[in-house]
Amino acid sequence: MKLKQRTPQERAELAHEALSRAQCSTSWSNYPAIFAGFQAMGIPASNIIPRENVLTYHAWRAKGRQVKRGEHGVKIMSWYPIPDRKDPDNPDEKPAKKVRPVTAVVFHVSQTKPYGCGA
Repeated sequence: MKLKQRTPQERAELAHEALSRAQCSTSWSNYPAIFAGFQAMGIPASNIIPRENVLTYHAWRAKGRQVKRGEHGVKIMSWYPIPDRKDPDNPDEKPAKKVRPVTAVVFHVSQTKPYGCGA
C-alpha cells in the first residue's frame, strides 16, 4: 500500500497548526518530563522554555527551522481534538467535545538549524 504524499500547501498547514497548538496550549502536565528529559541530555534548566524554545518537529518547521539529523527529542503526552460528528438521530443535540491521547516528541532549539538556507 502506497502512502499519499502531502502537497507543499498541506505540509505548511500542518506545520502552522502544530505551531498554534504548541504555543496556545494551557496544560503544564508535560513540563516535568520536558525538564527532566532535556536536563538528562545536558541542557541546563535555565535554557529550557517550553512553548518558546521547546517545540514539536512540525512546529519548528513552521518557524523555519529543521531538526538536525540524528537528534532525539523528549516524548510527551498530548490530547488531539477529534472532529465533531452530529448524531443523525438527534441533529439538535450539540456533540460533546472529544479528544484522544497521542504521544508527541519535542525538540530543543539547540537541536535545530535554520531551514532552507544550506546551514
